[in-house]
Amino acid sequence: MKNPEAQQDVSVSQRIRVMFYVMKPSETSFQTLEEVPDYVRKATPFFISLMLLELVVGWIRKGKPPGGLDDALTSMSAGIVSQLPRLFYRSIELTSYVYIWENYRLISLPWDSPWTWYLTFLGVDFGYYWFHRMAHEVNIMWAGHQTHHSSEGYNLSTALRQSVLQIYTSWIFYSPLALFIPPSVYAVHLQFNLLYQFWIHTEVIDNLGPLELILNTPSHHRVHHGRNRYCIDKNFAGTLIIWDRIFGTFEAENEKVVYGLTHPINTFEPFKVQVEGKEVPFTSSASQLLKIYVLVQFTLILAFYEETFADKAVLSQVSLLLRVCFIILTLTSIGFLLDQRPKAAVLETLRCLVFLGLCRAGHLKPCFSSLSFALECKRCGFDPWVRKIQESGNPLQYSCLGNPKDKGAWKAIVHGVTKSWTGLSN
Repeated sequence: MKNPEAQQDVSVSQRIRVMFYVMKPSETSFQTLEEVPDYVRKATPFFISLMLLELVVGWIRKGKPPGGLDDALTSMSAGIVSQLPRLFYRSIELTSYVYIWENYRLISLPWDSPWTWYLTFLGVDFGYYWFHRMAHEVNIMWAGHQTHHSSEGYNLSTALRQSVLQIYTSWIFYSPLALFIPPSVYAVHLQFNLLYQFWIHTEVIDNLGPLELILNTPSHHRVHHGRNRYCIDKNFAGTLIIWDRIFGTFEAENEKVVYGLTHPINTFEPFKVQVEGKEVPFTSSASQLLKIYVLVQFTLILAFYEETFADKAVLSQVSLLLRVCFIILTLTSIGFLLDQRPKAAVLETLRCLVFLGLCRAGHLKPCFSSLSFALECKRCGFDPWVRKIQESGNPLQYSCLGNPKDKGAWKAIVHGVTKSWTGLSN
């Protein structure tokens, strides 16, 4: 067995290969659950890189991007929201599995055997097929899974549009494996099965020839995401399409696929995307300037999300909770801005003030700490205060946070931000 600390080191080669399930048992077998790397989080830079590559290739081939910015940001926001519970506790897919393993296992297969590795590969993929099929056929499960199908586009960002709810039912379909498969082996393949499904969410790849007979491919999965009559409830595979062929749910791509729910949700707000469900394509009416701002804010919150996961071991529960609330508030505000909601400017004003408060309390660490308050005031259109701040060298001395009873300062900030946002929205 290798050193547990060394197991957390995942090479660049492995981070790329893991997204295509091109891994060897010898490099991904671990004795304990604690040794298993967080492959999904480590793959985040490659999610972004492949999405940018898809953007370039799509633009070259078709003269336009493979999807809208608003839809892509909404998909990635849903992905972030779905991962936030992991900051506080281990996934129920693992906790339930470990409980069954420790109390009811029948036999213990060797964790370092290639046969165990390949058997788990088949078992997890088989379990995923039945979970995925039931998520479409059982209403209460569909309520969680519909999030993933709510995009009216089909590109790599769509793969990140995950539900925060579906793990509370998916564990049932994997639990029989806990009777004989060690948790560490299961945890590896659970991540690999999920990561494999990222690259098949694209229209850039057409047909993969003989591989179409065995593997789930972009062509097969496009059918699954279609709302055409011939696409409904077809191709539930995770990695291997053979399960659909065996159980009669396979359908080949034979006409242009129209994506999304049969009753589209028509919103970019992340919480509505998680729970909701006019037959017209929906795009944001926000101005280009506002979309640029939203993109910048999303990039910053994505970096903050990554930093939070990286530092969760040293952060207090209070800090984690406040950071999660701020992430959710930011994503919600972004959705309001893209939806052009009447209260979007007010919510964004509140978000700016919460940001300042969390910085003052030490729960957030701005990239440019000495300029953070000045930048917020500048963004709010509050130039006189910026000059005072620059002269004083103490951002908090002239802030309403330094003097919470200064109602005039609070009113000025609220007025400045709201006025600024009203201008951006037009």
